[in-house]
Amino acid sequence: MKKKIRVNGDNFVVMISERQIKTKVKQLAQEISRTYKGTVPIFIGVLNGSFIFFADLIREVTIECEIDFLKLSSYGDAKISSGDVRVLKELNCQIEGRDIIIVEDIIDSGLSMDYIKNIICRQNPKSFRVVTLLYKKDAVKKPVHIDYVGFTIPSHFVLGYGLDYAQRMRNLKGIYKLSDTNPAGVNI
Repeated sequence: MKKKIRVNGDNFVVMISERQIKTKVKQLAQEISRTYKGTVPIFIGVLNGSFIFFADLIREVTIECEIDFLKLSSYGDAKISSGDVRVLKELNCQIEGRDIIIVEDIIDSGLSMDYIKNIICRQNPKSFRVVTLLYKKDAVKKPVHIDYVGFTIPSHFVLGYGLDYAQRMRNLKGIYKLSDTNPAGVNI
């Protein structure tokens, strides 16, 4: 795994390694499996960013489950969320009376998760829980309850392991942060 990469003229450095991610995903899956033992929850992945985390998490859980996906847009090609959340792909599952686990790659402003919670809870689930790989606690604008957090990170722009920069670099095995010093003059 490369320690540094360059994307769209910006420098990025490793923030969370592939090994750290794998270890954390297993821990989260074990905790979720214990909580939902004897039930069949619906895991709902938030596309596009969560797809790698979602797939790895599902393969590690030891309980029966169903899956579905929801696709929202709030970023476009920007580094900062617009705050304008739109549904691009609706759910195909029946929510009422079911245990729902939302799987996110990253929660930063909380606006998307608040939007998702409102959509899901209007359909009367038995329970509603959230698992996220990354949580930018300092970036929260709309507080949301998160049941399972992989890593709490500072408010850096990050990419890799499903997270993108203008739809690129999702395939990186680790998570990279924008370098504190960039020749393009971008400082985070």
